[in-house]
Amino acid sequence: MTDGKEISLKMLNTALEMEEKGIAFYEEALSKCKNEVGREIYTMLRDDEKVHIERIMKIYSSMEEGIDWIDAWKDQQLSHGDLKELFVDLTKRHGKDFTADAGDIDALGVGVDFELTAVDFYLKHLDKASDPKELEFLELMVKEERSHFKILDDMRFYLTDPAAWFMEMEKSGLDGA
Repeated sequence: MTDGKEISLKMLNTALEMEEKGIAFYEEALSKCKNEVGREIYTMLRDDEKVHIERIMKIYSSMEEGIDWIDAWKDQQLSHGDLKELFVDLTKRHGKDFTADAGDIDALGVGVDFELTAVDFYLKHLDKASDPKELEFLELMVKEERSHFKILDDMRFYLTDPAAWFMEMEKSGLDGA
C-alpha cells in the first residue's frame, strides 16, 4: 500500500470515529431536548452524520480493496435542502414565544464546538489532498460541516433571544443580504 493511500485510510478512519461521535452526541441531545425546533434540527443533523458515515465507508472499503478514490460516495446525499431555510421555516411555525432550558443551550454550545472541530479536521486534510476525487469529497464535507455549525449557532441565538433573532432576520431581508 502506498503512503498516500495509508494516509487517506488513516484520515478516513479518524473521520469515521468523529462522525460516529456526532451521531451519539445528536442522539443524546435529541433525547434531552424539550423543544420542537431543537428536536427537528437534531434529528436532521443526526441523519446527516449517518450519510457522512455511509460516504466514508464506501471510500474506505474501496481503498482497502486496493482501489483509489472513487465517485460512488456521491450516491449518499443529504435528504434536505439548505438547513438555514429549514430553520427559518421552523422558527416561523413556532414563533417568537419560545423558551429553552439551560441544558438545551449548553448542548448547542457543545454542538457548535463539535462542528467547528469537524470543519478544522476536514480543512487540514483538504490542504494536503492531491487526488481530485479526494478534494471534492473533502470540500463537500467542509461545506456540510460549516452548515451544521451555522445552524447550531443560529439556533443558539434564536433560543437565547428570539426577538433579536427575528429582528436580525427581518433586517437581512430588508437590506437584500
